[in-house]
Amino acid sequence: MKEVTNKNFSEVVENFNGITVVDFWAPWCGPCRMITPILEGLDGDYKENSAIQFVKLNTDESPELSAKFGIRGIPTVKVFKAGKEVDQQIGLVPADVLKDMIGKHL
Repeated sequence: MKEVTNKNFSEVVENFNGITVVDFWAPWCGPCRMITPILEGLDGDYKENSAIQFVKLNTDESPELSAKFGIRGIPTVKVFKAGKEVDQQIGLVPADVLKDMIGKHL
């Protein structure tokens, strides 16, 4: 999964015509470390689909974006479609919940 920051968020997420799944996380967050393999697995599941991408945003390193998107708890997974936020899931959830959320927007 690609890392995004304040510097490249607009280019990578907001200018992408497809679906972007953004994992808002921090290195000290236990549930964040637990959701990472789930998201990496989903990234692998969708690898053949060029209309979807998975990225990570470290909330400690990009507090401006965390504030912009109203991140109050992590992990938060947001779905963007053509650069616009369309869905989110807060907290550690199983892969099928995330897959269902993503599937609504494919």
